[in-house]
Amino acid sequence: MASIRKSGGESLLLRYIILVAWALVCLVPIIWFLTIGFRPRTEIIVPRPIYWPTWSLDAWRLLVSDWPIASYLRNSVVAVAGSVVIDLILAIPAAFALARYEFRGREDIGFYILSTRMMAPAIVAVPIFFLFKNMGLLDSVWALMLIYAAINLSLVTWIIRSYMLDIPKELEDAARTDGAGDLTILWEIMIPACLPGIITAAVIAAIFAINEFLFTLLIASTSKAYTMSVALANFTGGSDGVIYNAIALVSFLAFAPILILVILIQKHLSRGLTMGAVKG
Repeated sequence: MASIRKSGGESLLLRYIILVAWALVCLVPIIWFLTIGFRPRTEIIVPRPIYWPTWSLDAWRLLVSDWPIASYLRNSVVAVAGSVVIDLILAIPAAFALARYEFRGREDIGFYILSTRMMAPAIVAVPIFFLFKNMGLLDSVWALMLIYAAINLSLVTWIIRSYMLDIPKELEDAARTDGAGDLTILWEIMIPACLPGIITAAVIAAIFAINEFLFTLLIASTSKAYTMSVALANFTGGSDGVIYNAIALVSFLAFAPILILVILIQKHLSRGLTMGAVKG
């Protein structure tokens, strides 16, 4: 009995050691990257490592005084959040139809929806530019919201569909026996049952949207509609060269909202990543 208890304690200790080591692997690059933002530029570009750096707020002052970083962050949040809302409004009914309705060509339509995500973005970049130009939406957050939603809609639809396929049809049949219609079933049964999957799809769409650079650079021609991804490019050229500490700060500010979001919904996210893993 004592040997079993001892082996159990050793196994638990080994698990904690592995988890702590993995946490360090994940957190150390983030912390190191953040410390670059608090160091003077002259210390960052030296060829030899500096183990006891000098701390400075020069990069923060540069962002506050010379760059409207708060406006960039607001544009990113509005564009990403709006695109995720649009994706969910359109993807949830589409996923429900693909998962529950029987009609000719259902699988072909589902594959076509997913295949649009495989297309190289550069192929449609020029047509999309002229489309938004004719609509008068260039250099606006609304255009970014629409293009982010269009890019990620197929992926969100396919992910939610795979989760809905795991929901037993007996729940739906019981609701129909009680007189529930399709909208009632979708709202009161399907959405609550696959809520972790919906949250997972939303987070994945937000990550893809906030990392989008090509269409953001194409549509946002001035700082009026710049997001954090385009703001990073402003510190990689020009007469000042590459401003590494400012790049580190802007990268962390762009990364922080997604990190906070994932931490807040990690319970639903972990369930959503395991749901729908078999069927698709």
